[in-house]
This record gives sequence, structure tokens and C-alpha cells, in this order.
Amino acid sequence: MEDHRGQFAVSRMCEVLRVSRSGYYDWCRRQGTESGRESANRVLLGQIREVFGASDQTYVSLRVWRQLQKNGVCCGENRVARLMQKSGLRTAVPERAWPRTTVPDPRLPTFENVLERDFAAEAPDRKWAFGITYIPTDEGWLYLSVVLDLSSRHVVVWAMKPPLGRALATDALEMALRQRSPDEGLIHHSDRGCQYASEDQQVLLEERCVIGSMSRRGNCLDNAPVESFFGTLKTERVRRRRYQTRSEAKRDLFRYIEVWVSRARIGSDVVLFFERMPTGRHDRPTGLSEDGMGHSRGKSVPGRGRRAQQQGLSSFPWRWSDTAIPR
Repeated sequence: MEDHRGQFAVSRMCEVLRVSRSGYYDWCRRQGTESGRESANRVLLGQIREVFGASDQTYVSLRVWRQLQKNGVCCGENRVARLMQKSGLRTAVPERAWPRTTVPDPRLPTFENVLERDFAAEAPDRKWAFGITYIPTDEGWLYLSVVLDLSSRHVVVWAMKPPLGRALATDALEMALRQRSPDEGLIHHSDRGCQYASEDQQVLLEERCVIGSMSRRGNCLDNAPVESFFGTLKTERVRRRRYQTRSEAKRDLFRYIEVWVSRARIGSDVVLFFERMPTGRHDRPTGLSEDGMGHSRGKSVPGRGRRAQQQGLSSFPWRWSDTAIPR
């Protein structure tokens, strides 16, 4: 009708096309203007970009939507996913796996799989999962050892050393026991690597009445929480950086583990991880030693997600802990 307005009368075209003249003139007034929905999507997209950028471009649409809900933005999950897809906001894609760190020694004794993929824990310091992974630098390999508390998937302690040896796993275990002082009956689960089957580990576990548990041969799913943590670490941080020195890698991983993962990152099964700071034996200082070993502070519990509400944890007092980034 607009194209033929100079040839025919508007009333005649409306009669032939069976549309109202008021509808046609209303359409003319709307040309060049933005609808309410389009305006709301434009504002929401700006908020999505802000959250996506704050996560270092690692959040998928589900986590972006959860963060928006936390910020008080009312929107649907599918709407966030649609806007992110339309705008080309994509997270980093995982690369192929690196060389394995699990090198078993048939001469060393091993433990049975006591955990049996039961990754739920009723309280902190009931089940710990251990693991070691590679970090590449221009100076050579750097090895990271972590201890996860399965009650919250929080990093209890972590250690980094250039050589891959027994001391790396032993130091992480000693720090975790010294910091948390768990009761008897704690389950220590790891892979079948020689670092965890060494005599030093066996003696330390026996002295502290800790129950040893190891994954079955060639079955990484038996230690899925640690493998998932390492996969996320590599995807969100390590494979997007190039570390010129081991010291640079230590500082960057410190920020990721202590500042981002332990305080702000939204997990896949709970809304947010916080750190509980009770007084008493667990109130220990946080730091990073010269050889690159760090540990978290206090006991960690889940955030205010569905699992936390079911366990009655949402009424606990929360506050941030202080951690200094090493220079």
C-alpha cells in the first residue's frame, strides 16, 4: 500500500485488501520506532554482555541467567540463551586432553574403591578427592595438586611444584590435615598414581586414621569431581593464556582458585559458592608459600541453592574471607 499510495487512494486500497484505514495509519506512525519488546531485549542484552564479560567469557547461558537472577533482573532462561546465540556470545571450546599424570607403580600397594562414585557428603571433612594435572609454561611443565571437599566441591588446599613427585601429593595432604583437622573416618579418594600409593602417603593416612580409596584402573569417572574441576580450569583459564614463567602461572592460578572459584563463580548444581568462617580450630591463615603452595581458609559449605536448602544450610552466617594476591 505504501508503494502504491501515489497511484491509488488509501481508502480504495484498504477496501480491496480488507484492512482498516486506522490500522494502516497506525502502522505508518510505528515505522522507524522501536517496540517495547525490542527495547527490553536491547537493555537485557547489555546486562548479558556485562555478566558474560565479568566471567572472562566463560559463562554459558544457564550461568548468565542465574547471575542475572541474583542481580535482580527478571527474565527467562531461554530468552537469555536466544539473545546470546543471536549476538554470537560463545564460551571457550575445550581442546583435546593432555598427557596423563596417573602413572601407577605395580610394586606399590593400592586401596579398594571405597567411595564407589558416591560423591555426596552429609557434612564437610567426610570425603576428600585428590588429583594432579599439568600446567604448561614456556619454562616447562608446572604440576598442580588439589584437594576437593565433596560436601561443597570447594578447594580445600592446593599445591604447585615443577617436578612431578611424591612430595607434591604428600604436601597437599599434610596441609589439608593441618588446616582442617578432620575426625577419624575421613575418606581419602584419589587415582592409582604412584604419588598416592607411596609409602609416605600410606604412613600419613594410617597415622591420622584416614580411610584410603582409589579409582579403578583406567576409570577416570571414579574421580569425576576432580576431573570436572580440572576440565573447567583448563577451559576457562589455562588454555586461554600463555604463561611465560612458572611464577606467572602460579599468580594467575591463585587468582582463579582463591578469588574466582572460591568466591564468585556460579556452579552447575548450586547457585553460588560461599565460604563459611566459623571460629575455632578451622580459623587458620591463608597464604601462598614460596614454592607455590596455597590453601583456602575456613570450612566451605554450599551456597543457597536447592541442595543447600534441603540440607538446612541457607540460615548459616556468611561473610567473605581475606586473601592477598602474591606479588
